Amino acid sequence: MGGVNPYIQQPDVTMPTGKYKITFMPINVTVDVDPEKFPYEHNGLPGSILDIALGNGIEMDHACGGVCACSTCHVVVKEGLDTLNEPTEEEEDQLEEAPGLKPTSRLACQSVPDGTTDIVVEIPEWNRNLVQEGQ
Repeated sequence: MGGVNPYIQQPDVTMPTGKYKITFMPINVTVDVDPEKFPYEHNGLPGSILDIALGNGIEMDHACGGVCACSTCHVVVKEGLDTLNEPTEEEEDQLEEAPGLKPTSRLACQSVPDGTTDIVVEIPEWNRNLVQEGQ
């Protein structure tokens, strides 16, 4: 899937122009992000946290294929939340179904960092089985 759901409002995204880093916790894996390589895996929006994770061998559940139709790619943004696009109403609706919701929760498939700073995201405990199996 390409990360686009034609039945929902698409987010207003500012694509990064320079390289930056994303650290995935608690596995403590940092990846260098090069916007010239987008999209990585074609899941989630191009340049989304999900696209970057999958493109760098970090498995993350995404039952709907990254089209903002479930909450399985829920992450908690620990640093750099202000560099992400604003969530749409559809993303917020899906997040309401996610266990362990926090004020900085986002769907990885819909969250595109603008690259102005490095970010840190936590993969919630209930979604870590796939991540640990990939190690």
